[in-house]
Amino acid sequence: MSRNEMSQSMNILFISASASPNSSNYFLLKAIAELLDKQHEMEVYQGLYEWGLFTPQKLKSNTPKNIESLKKKIITADAIFLSTPEYTHNIPAVLKNLIEWCTASGEFSGKKVVAITFTPHEPRGEYAMNSLIASLKALEAKVVAQIPLYKTDVEIKDFEIELKAEQKEMLNAIMEMI
Repeated sequence: MSRNEMSQSMNILFISASASPNSSNYFLLKAIAELLDKQHEMEVYQGLYEWGLFTPQKLKSNTPKNIESLKKKIITADAIFLSTPEYTHNIPAVLKNLIEWCTASGEFSGKKVVAITFTPHEPRGEYAMNSLIASLKALEAKVVAQIPLYKTDVEIKDFEIELKAEQKEMLNAIMEMI
């Protein structure tokens, strides 16, 4: 029996860091959540594209409800899967915005994070992964795994992504580390 089979259910938060409402990153996270949902509480979040732009002055006023809601979900999550595309050799502005909203308040501190880049093909995603890891380290997150995935590695049909056996095996192994 594995460690996860012996342990309690975990609360896992999946965050799509795309600027598009129906992005492939969102559908990838849904596929991962469906693979892992046998014993865990899960939520796939998309909506960073709806957030207001962070400015230091906004910290002194009331934080918008949608931002406060996700920050609470981050705090209560046992682990976070964060999937991002690569825009202009970097993470999308919506992800940088999330990071800035959470910098001073510490929601990611000590949090177990699985960092995923999901891009069309190799070698795309390398710069975004480097940027994401640097930002997560600055937030004092515990990066459990770095996963570069490519659209050429999965089957995409009608807004659904089917993971191949090797991705399923890798994700199950990562769950053993969480």
